[in-house]
Amino acid sequence: MRLSLLDRSRTRSGHAEGDALAHTVERAINAERLGYRRFWVAEHHGVAGIASGAPAVLLAAVGAHTTTIRLGSGGVMLPNHQPLIVAEQFLMLDALHPGRIDLGVGRSLGFTAPVRQALRRSGTEPDTFAADIAELRSYLDRTAPVTAHPVPEQGVPLFVLATGRGISVAAELGLPVVLGGPVLDQPELGELLAAYRRDFRPHAGSRPYIVVSLDVLVADTDAEARELALPEVWAMVQSRRTGVFAALEPVHVIRDQLRDGQDTERVEQGLDTVVAGSAETVRRRLEELVERTGADELLVTGSAYDRAALATSDEQVAALLR
Repeated sequence: MRLSLLDRSRTRSGHAEGDALAHTVERAINAERLGYRRFWVAEHHGVAGIASGAPAVLLAAVGAHTTTIRLGSGGVMLPNHQPLIVAEQFLMLDALHPGRIDLGVGRSLGFTAPVRQALRRSGTEPDTFAADIAELRSYLDRTAPVTAHPVPEQGVPLFVLATGRGISVAAELGLPVVLGGPVLDQPELGELLAAYRRDFRPHAGSRPYIVVSLDVLVADTDAEARELALPEVWAMVQSRRTGVFAALEPVHVIRDQLRDGQDTERVEQGLDTVVAGSAETVRRRLEELVERTGADELLVTGSAYDRAALATSDEQVAALLR
């Protein structure tokens, strides 16, 4: 089982927002040392809790501090960009770090209406996701009327971040698919994956390839792991009330605020969606997930306020799959 890591450059209370980017670079260095196959970064706009709005820029910094681990985006939100510009950015990255660059693309728009407006997206535009990916690929493989530069030596692999319709787009275009979030809990997930494999149209010798992305955190005990996961879950719970996805807070600060019974219930429900526990617990849950999905690769996305404990978790997750 291939194991990779996605870091969303989460901001932390008490730290400058720019520190989150330095923390991402540090995590990538550690991931390379631990033997993770890929290290991916994200694209979010106007979100207080996430410092990464420009994956290509951040990947250039990560690449300058690593030597072997593959680097990519999880992902570039293609509706926000012209395909040619995305191709040029990632071809530049590939020229700087040959043979190490992946390009994951998604279709999500901004987190809030003002962000969508700032991105010049109303949400009523026609769905051109499949066509945009096909155009993007034509620049990467030099079949487009316009040649994107620098011309690649080996090419940049494309991945589709998908829920629902996106899975069928990946099959239609013969591309690997990355699945995460609520789709993993849908009763029809097995049917969606079966359809992906059945309808897959190979492109240049490609084959079906499924990456499952999920929050994973390991600690000495299940209780300690759930505490480690609490800041991320709390930020999500609060965002549903305030509309702001905020910086991670320390556990003791969150506990002081957890007096509302409804919030407590929502936090517990959120913690149940995270694969958080001892090494034995996490191994069992990951084995069940892989058996259920037939995944070829796991993309771990855990976040925590405690960076030392997060680094230890990354080490223990890597050890599970050695």
